[in-house]
Amino acid sequence: MLHIAATLAEVAPNALLLNFTNPSGLVTEALARYAPAVTAVGVCNSGITAKMQFLGLYQRIAGRTVDPDSVQLDTLGLNHLTWHRGLFVAGEQVWPQFFAAYLDELKAQAHPEWDIRTLQTLGMIPNYYLQYFYYRQRKLAAQDQWPPSRAEEVMRIEGDLLRQYADPSLTAPPAGLMQRGGAWYSTLATQVIVSHYNDLGQIHVLNTRHNGAVSGWPADWVLELPARVDAQGIHPLPAAPLPPVCFGLLAAIKMVELLTVAAAVHGDRNALYEALLVHPLGPQADQVQALLDDLLETNRAYLPQFFRA
Repeated sequence: MLHIAATLAEVAPNALLLNFTNPSGLVTEALARYAPAVTAVGVCNSGITAKMQFLGLYQRIAGRTVDPDSVQLDTLGLNHLTWHRGLFVAGEQVWPQFFAAYLDELKAQAHPEWDIRTLQTLGMIPNYYLQYFYYRQRKLAAQDQWPPSRAEEVMRIEGDLLRQYADPSLTAPPAGLMQRGGAWYSTLATQVIVSHYNDLGQIHVLNTRHNGAVSGWPADWVLELPARVDAQGIHPLPAAPLPPVCFGLLAAIKMVELLTVAAAVHGDRNALYEALLVHPLGPQADQVQALLDDLLETNRAYLPQFFRA
């Protein structure tokens, strides 16, 4: 990605780089720190997908159809580690009634994806990836359903999709595309490009350096938050900090990102060791070295910076 950014700075210095590579926040963090001459933004479908899902529930409780372009999601965190805490419809904050209806729906489900006590305490709805942190044992138990793993399932789906895309008569997205995941990705990317090119100033949930938009947090951190997109670039909107119960986890994962970026850029094995050590879902301390060695050897062909004399 840094090589691509260097090429972009040379041949198209005014271009906007939209990064889809996951984890989008970590890659965008690397671009912000090591390719500052390039305007880069991380794009993820989680925010827009949550917005569209929340909009569906809001329309049911409001009994009316709402234009998605009039809806804005208030969310904050890191890529795949955000908390949703507000929903604006035509500028009106509707979160209290929406959140109450969301809890009612969970209570009616036999196996809800979130427990009511946690959500009531937070007053927010976590990004679904936070289930790996909040319900670790549940996620580990789900592995008993493998094979296929998620990766194996995606490989099968993509194989079928690529065969269909090879058909020149195909004029509509294949039905199997929705099985792949990543809904609304193309919509968001297109909206960001259009808003940037046409200087529209639309607001989208994106990954970008917040530059002090969140008071009290390091200004050079890349966060996922609402930002205004215009011809000049990406402008994070001022946002209230998350409470300590969220910030503690967020800060730990941000340290993982920063250490991983340093390790990748400099081929620093110590930084990589520390990234694995600090990760809340990482291996136990006495297992870090073995995992590190296995990861590097398995991917040796792609990570020459770690094997220089």
